[in-house]
Amino acid sequence: MNDIDVLSVFCAADGRHGNTLGVVREGRHHPDRAGRQALAARLGYSETVFVDDPELGVVDIYTPGLRLPFAGHPLVGAAWLLDLESVNPPAGEVWVRQDGEFTWITARPEWAPPRTLRQYATAAEVDALPAPPPGEGWLYAWAWLDEAAGRVRARAFPRRDDGIVEDEATGAAALLLTAELGRALNITQGRGSQLITAPGPDGSVEIGGRVRLHVKRRGPSRAAA
Repeated sequence: MNDIDVLSVFCAADGRHGNTLGVVREGRHHPDRAGRQALAARLGYSETVFVDDPELGVVDIYTPGLRLPFAGHPLVGAAWLLDLESVNPPAGEVWVRQDGEFTWITARPEWAPPRTLRQYATAAEVDALPAPPPGEGWLYAWAWLDEAAGRVRARAFPRRDDGIVEDEATGAAALLLTAELGRALNITQGRGSQLITAPGPDGSVEIGGRVRLHVKRRGPSRAAA
C-alpha cells in the first residue's frame, strides 16, 4: 500500500473548485507504465502524477487513458506539494516559483498537447455549451469577460473516451491561449477555477494558481495496480 495525495489545483480565491489531482509520491511502487496507467484509470482523476525523484522533481503524468509528456495542473500541484524549484516531466525542465498564495510554472507552448481553441462571442455562450459539445477532438471554449483587463471565461472538453467529460482547469490549454493572444490572462474556467498566465520574452509562458490539499488516501499496492 502507498499514500496518494489528492489536491485541488487552480482553486478560486475562496479555496473552492480547482482541478483534482492525484499525486503518487512513491512512484517506485508502480514502476511500469501499464501499472501506472491502470492506477490512473482506477482513480479516475483528470490527471495522476507519479513522482520518480522527489529531489530532482522527475515526474510522470497520466490521464485515465493515456500518458502525457506535459500537463499544467499536475506540475503546479506536484511543485507545490513537494516544495520544488523545478519539475521534470518528459517534455523538459519546468521552472517553479512561489509568490504568496500562488504557485507558478514556466513552460513552452510547444510542449502542450494540441487543442482546438475556439472563441465564442460571449461568456454566456460558453456557459450554455452542453458537456461535451458535439464534435471530435480536445476543445477549449473561451470568450472575453473583459478584454481590456485580460479576463477570460473558459471551459474545456477532452472529448475522448476516458470518463472525463469536462476538465475543470487546464494549464496546457491556458498556456496555448496565452501564446496565441500574446498577453497576460486571468482565466475563470469550469465551475469557478482560476488560472493566471503571462507570456515571457523568450516565447515561454508562466502559469500560476492556488493549490490546496484535498485529502490523503490509501492507494492500492503494486500487486493490485
